[in-house]
Parts: sequence; C-alpha cells; structure tokens
Amino acid sequence: MVRETILVVEDEPKISELLKLYLERDGYQVVIVADGGAALEAFVRHEPRLVVLDLNLPVMDGLEVCRRLRKDSAVPIIMLTARDEEVDKLIGLELGADDYVTKPFSPREVVARVRAVLRRIGQAPQTAQETLRAGDLTLDLARHQARQGKLLLELTPTEFRLLEVLMSHPGRVFSRLQLLDQVQGEAFEGYERTIDAHVKNLRQKIEPDPQRPTHIQTVYGVGYRFAEHPDA
Repeated sequence: MVRETILVVEDEPKISELLKLYLERDGYQVVIVADGGAALEAFVRHEPRLVVLDLNLPVMDGLEVCRRLRKDSAVPIIMLTARDEEVDKLIGLELGADDYVTKPFSPREVVARVRAVLRRIGQAPQTAQETLRAGDLTLDLARHQARQGKLLLELTPTEFRLLEVLMSHPGRVFSRLQLLDQVQGEAFEGYERTIDAHVKNLRQKIEPDPQRPTHIQTVYGVGYRFAEHPDA
C-alpha cells in the first residue's frame, strides 16, 4: 500500500519532528522543510497529498507560499498559526487554505485534521445525484468539477465540499457549526468562523456580484443557505 505524502513546512525543529512522529505513526509519509522557498521546491518534487504550513517562515512567509500554491494547485492546506495572528489567519483562509490549527496545539489534533481533510477528499458523493445545477452553475460530483456556464471554476477541496452540501439542500439553513461538521468531517468548536472565509471565497467565484449574492444567502444570526432556483 502506497503511503500518502504530507509536506510539513515548519522552521521549529521540535515542532516539525513531533508532527513527523505522529503523522508517520498514523501511516503517512512525511517530508519536512524549514522555509518557504524550500516548500515550493519540495511541493514540485514530492507532489504531497496535503500541506501543513506554518505562517511564520524564513525566506518566504506562509501566506506567500499559500498564494503561490493556489495559483496552480487545489492541494489541501492546513495552516499553523499563533494566537495573535487573527488577521493573518483570515488572510490565509481567503487565499484558499482549508483549515488552521492554533499554536500551542496537540499533535493529535493536527493528525485528526489531516485525517478528516483527506477522508473528505476521498469520499464518494453522498447524494444520489451526480450533477447539481442552479441557473448556469453546475457541480459535477463524479468528475469533481464546478462550472459557471462553460467556464471551469478553480475550487479548493473545502470550497467544493461546502458548495456540494449547500446545493444538495436548497432552501435549508445551515449553522456554521453544521457546515463545519459536514465539510471538515468533524465540528471543531471555536473554528466555526472559518466557514465565513470559505463562503466569501466561494461568492467571489460563483456570484455575478459577490456583494449581492444570489446563490449563497446569509441568514443573519443563524448561518447560510443556498437559494432555491426554479430551474435547478
């Protein structure tokens, strides 16, 4: 059985070695690099299944690494952030990171996040329909593709799964915690606001006017719903 490769980008040796120990114990192959420039090179060389990315890195910071990876790849990215990096955390999510873990953290939590993200990517569609439609928006679950008319949309795995959940239940209101549970596989309390960043990213990609969304609607004080389209 071929082990999936995880790229850990972390400049603190104690943290990176601890993550390597726990990830390898869970059955993954782990590649460690200590700066942003090396991360891009290692990504091309090893083609990892997932990237664990610290924000504070020498040579090139984690946000720039995330930005560059997202230009060419939808690989899942889990960020490692410090408690006082709320702004960078939100920027990272807006750049397309799938999740974050706040330092100090338990390595078991990181492993759980990695496992949940990879399990979600490998899941077969849970709906009986293979294609979901709303106006000119089409979600092909079998091919894992999203299109706006004929335009192929570049969605991250988290964005795709979030759109699948919402489109599968038009008109239903989901709380942030419910969406987090559906999208990440587990609802990690305190991380519900990550959904806001993913919704913002999705709106930028699927809404004609993201400031006046017609697909993903906010239900203030509750969460989000996907609008019911008569031609869906």
